[in-house]
Amino acid sequence: MSTDANAPKADELQQTKRKIFDELTKIVDPEIGVSIMELELIDKVDINSGKVAIDLHLTSPFCPAVFGFKIAQDVRDNIYKLSGINDVKVQVSNHFMADAINKQVNESKYPAKAA
Repeated sequence: MSTDANAPKADELQQTKRKIFDELTKIVDPEIGVSIMELELIDKVDINSGKVAIDLHLTSPFCPAVFGFKIAQDVRDNIYKLSGINDVKVQVSNHFMADAINKQVNESKYPAKAA
């Protein structure tokens, strides 16, 4: 009877994914008041040793940049606060201000984690 050494890691990864998706579901587009998960704005979530990379797009290429910044910042900050996560990169695409949003959000200071 062999045991799979990767089983605990796979289980841990599933739990982390679930926490991330639960957190993403709580983030709402401030302009229309609907969850970004319901709007299907998340394109990709990569998790690797406590580092998370999230690719997302906004509701339109010209949605107000202030809302784009808010969504991207909320994604980064809320995911960072989860236990076991020590780095989050957000990549906004298909928006006229994507480069500025990505730069500002990813270079901003992380929020304090709950003790």
